Amino acid sequence: MGRAVSVLAAAGAMWLILRVGFGMLRGLATPLPPPPPSGEMRRVKLRYRCPSCGMELRVDRAETEDPDPPRHCMDEMDLVPAEE
Repeated sequence: MGRAVSVLAAAGAMWLILRVGFGMLRGLATPLPPPPPSGEMRRVKLRYRCPSCGMELRVDRAETEDPDPPRHCMDEMDLVPAEE
């Protein structure tokens, strides 16, 4: 009886490992989705700071993934590095 349980447990573990492995391979083989059409907003997470007065601005959506920096106090704002 003990041998049958260990064989069933090994078969179940093998099935689980195969399912996870094939799922990971399927995820790697799936091509990236096409970029959204022109004019559609993309999610971005950027923070800018004005070098003159220190005002900060967070950009959540933009048409491109690397938008031009906004202007404040007649200067371009500096990109603040992402917090880790």
